[in-house]
Amino acid sequence: MIKCHLSRLMGEQKLKVIDVARATGLHRNMITLLYNETATRVDLAAIEALCKLFDCKVGDLFELVDERD
Repeated sequence: MIKCHLSRLMGEQKLKVIDVARATGLHRNMITLLYNETATRVDLAAIEALCKLFDCKVGDLFELVDERD
């Protein structure tokens, strides 16, 4: 399973979904899906925009975790 750390990154910077949407140009719905970890697909441009906003690497945003844990 892939875990998304967007909620943690947003919390650290005290950003709301609308703040991230405005800063990245991404649709609020996509950010909400990632925030709630219910997204099933993510466009590479969206990943790039989020990594630029949070000045992080893809591995800081997403993590592959073993479902058995």
